[in-house]
This record gives sequence, structure tokens and C-alpha cells, in this order.
Amino acid sequence: MTVSKHDAIAALANQWRTSGIAQNDVVLIHSNIKRVLIAHRRQYTDWTVGDILESLLLAVGPRGTLLFPLFNFDFTKGAPFDIRSTPSQMGSLTEAARLWPGAVRTGHPIYSFAAIGAASGEFEGICNHSGYGADSPFGTLLKLAGKIAVIDLPEQDSMTFYHHVEEMHQVSYRYPKHWTGRYTDSTGSNQLREFSLFVRNIEQGVLTAVDPMGERLWAAGFYKGYRPGIQTGMRVIDADALYRETSSVILNGLARGLLYRIDS
Repeated sequence: MTVSKHDAIAALANQWRTSGIAQNDVVLIHSNIKRVLIAHRRQYTDWTVGDILESLLLAVGPRGTLLFPLFNFDFTKGAPFDIRSTPSQMGSLTEAARLWPGAVRTGHPIYSFAAIGAASGEFEGICNHSGYGADSPFGTLLKLAGKIAVIDLPEQDSMTFYHHVEEMHQVSYRYPKHWTGRYTDSTGSNQLREFSLFVRNIEQGVLTAVDPMGERLWAAGFYKGYRPGIQTGMRVIDADALYRETSSVILNGLARGLLYRIDS
């Protein structure tokens, strides 16, 4: 018997819940949806990226909230940023989230986010100077006792939250780098503005290398769900647990080898 598309979306929502997200959660989603998109298009020729987004919204329910990265690095190359129209460079699901009715976009021109759901107002108006700072959406996610979910991506290509923790501890292998460019806000006002990121020190040969940290989290039982390519491919972790464990690594002098390496 053929299952209706509506029922298929509901079934996918239930699958996401088996990976560790639940009703009323606030969840930051990092994603590669190619596998789940292909699998559903075998049965539903009209299956869209929006259907996957709808399934995630259904998984957290009407009192839950989803947060999606809309990162775009063109501002670092001199391109202007318009909060109303600059697209995400983080894949089709994030672009669908940017365009979703009622979505709220945060204001950093490089590291902005789309928030959809009951707590989206907590992210409205955020225009943090530093991409990973205490006043960034990462900090708000922590305040809201949120979670981070990763779909079919390795640690290295997804877990930007580590950089938030690194900035909070002002690690020596990163430093604040600043860019000034044309910035258009939600009212259409255009002006020159400066923003920054806490970037790795390339002159010291620093390379981000966080896969070992991911293995540490799996071994300690912090991750729930599945590794990339297995079943849902979604793994979930509490943002607070991630913050505390990453802080412990940094404060105990273990960051090299777990969060970064030196290119010799």
C-alpha cells in the first residue's frame, strides 16, 4: 500500500526523534540532505527540500524551534551583505529555511542564522559583531538549553560551535580578524559596517581538525543517534554538554590534537 506524502513526512519526523530530538526542543541543524532526499524521491517524485524541513519542524512541534546556519563568506571578499536577500552557502535545506514564512534571520554578514518556531523571537534583532561571540546565536542557543543536530556530515564539516567555545576562552591559536563592508539591514538602510570572526592563526600553521573531538564525544556518550550514512544519519548533542566538554579540553591543555593541529 502506498503511503501518502503527508504520512511520509510524519514518518520522517518520527525517525528524527529516534535520533535524539524531541517536542519543544530548540535545535541547531547542520545538514547534508542528499541521501534522505534521494531516498524519498524514489517513492515521491514531487518530494522537495521543503518536505524535509517540514518533517524537522514536525519533530520539534509547534512549541519547538529550529536554527539553521546561513553562512556566506562573500563579505570577507569585499561583497556587500543584504540581510533580506543574501543567500546561504550552506546547502539547499538552509536556503529553504531562509525563505520559510516567518523565519527570523540574525545579522552577522558571515555567520547568520535562520530561526523558525516558537522561540524565533529570541534570535530576532541579534546583530553580533563577532561571529562566535557571547552575544551570538551560539550564546542564545546555550541560554535556551538547546541542542545541536548534525545530518550526514562529519565533525570537521559541521560543528562550528567549537569556535564559540574557543572564543569564550580566548584560545591562543585563534585571533579576531575584522572586515568592513557595505551592509543592508532589514529596513533597507545601507551603510559601511565592521564585523569580525575569531579565526585560526594560519601564520602559525594552525589547521582546524575536530574529528578527534567528535570521537571523544561518542566515546563519552554525549552523542545520541547515528553516524553519517547510518539510518537517519542524525546525531544529537546538548549544547551545554558540548560547551562543558570542549571547555574542559581547552582548560586542560588538550585542544591540540582534539580541536586543531599544526601544519608542519
